[in-house]
Amino acid sequence: MSAINYPVGDFLIRLKNASIAKHKEVNVSNTNLIRMVATLLVKEGYLDEMKEEGKILHVRLSYRRKSPVLSDVVLISKPGLRVYKTADELSQRKGPFLGIVSTSKGVISLREAIKKRLGGELIADIL
Repeated sequence: MSAINYPVGDFLIRLKNASIAKHKEVNVSNTNLIRMVATLLVKEGYLDEMKEEGKILHVRLSYRRKSPVLSDVVLISKPGLRVYKTADELSQRKGPFLGIVSTSKGVISLREAIKKRLGGELIADIL
């Protein structure tokens, strides 16, 4: 097994692939950043639940009318190019997607970051 360069990106792409394949659950390594992103996705309704068992995080995908709520993931920050935005630059990004932003106050949604006037690393957009 090889080392993962970008664990959060790997987690989000695993969620996308699992939703395309109609899987109900995904198991990933348990890190602080992945746990915070998963908590945000549970809060926003993209995931049903999240359970921690030691170094493994069990995540259950959310479905409505037999179709997955999480349909697409677009990674913004990548290992070779991290994308940081100020609060003003974040407020220009509007759309029907969930933006995931890592700020000094933790991982929050794009809407919350705009409301709280916080900037940070723009991790991904979830459609």
